[in-house]
Amino acid sequence: MAAVDDLTAQALKPDAEEMLRLLVSPELSERMVAARAFCELQEERAIPHLIKLLSDACPLLRVSAAYALGRNPREDAVEPLIYQFAQDWNGYVRKGVVWALGNCRDRRALPSLLDALSTDISAVRLWAASSLGQLANLSDEINETVIPAIIQAMSTEPLGPIRSNCVWSLGQLSQSLPQGKPYQTAIATLIQALQDPDLGVQEDAKIALQRLGDPQGLKAIEELDSIG
Repeated sequence: MAAVDDLTAQALKPDAEEMLRLLVSPELSERMVAARAFCELQEERAIPHLIKLLSDACPLLRVSAAYALGRNPREDAVEPLIYQFAQDWNGYVRKGVVWALGNCRDRRALPSLLDALSTDISAVRLWAASSLGQLANLSDEINETVIPAIIQAMSTEPLGPIRSNCVWSLGQLSQSLPQGKPYQTAIATLIQALQDPDLGVQEDAKIALQRLGDPQGLKAIEELDSIG
């Protein structure tokens, strides 16, 4: 049965060769179909065309191109994505760009992601909060730059889902931190998040602390569980 399901899924996938042809079609509707297809397909040959589509006049096409580049991350897409984030007026495009930059896991994206987390609309902040966590393990310097920014965002962010993504990223970044002040500050922030007014934030903080296995965090969870 599983084999049949796999064959069915394969048959339903768009044809990569056909989609590559449509990416350069003069017809907007065909370019749109192709860009959306590469949000699912992984094909390196599509990347130069998708980069060009980031600057298309149609915002819906720019959105699809951004998500497709997130599905097909590559180093040479990072600078075009950063440029598009800085100049695109459409929040949905910026949201897709921020998601793609997180998937690229490139240190060049750091200033844009930090800017998105602190200044952009809520839809963009949501993805920026999780994309920053995808930069974990790139370098200690990045971790120690990002963690204070995430903690600051958690203290001012009014929306629970964004705080949840901040908690997830804080947990990811803390995994590679050596014992020291940044690590202890991150743990203290996660422990504080156990009592966030949003239940989703509480649960994400609990999961992050359990994965880290920090004695302070585990003790805080145990104490809260005994009260509850």
